[in-house]
Amino acid sequence: MLLKARFWEQRAGMPFNERQIRVLNRMLDGFEGKLTSSKWAAIAKCSPDTALRNITDLLGRGVLRKAIAGGRSMSYELAT
Repeated sequence: MLLKARFWEQRAGMPFNERQIRVLNRMLDGFEGKLTSSKWAAIAKCSPDTALRNITDLLGRGVLRKAIAGGRSMSYELAT
């Protein structure tokens, strides 16, 4: 819980939409497995295109980063 509070405190001035907040909180609460754009779409209840736009926005702002582990599908993790 301290990690979650610190995460949001450090980003207090950043604007986030509801979908981004929902998925980031899920990740901070101990998300199991790899976060992909299709999982983002399912969690946030949005289209795959919207999920990718949200992820791209967070990548650009340094909130997320691409996971090192390669493979067929790109996955993302918190940039802590």
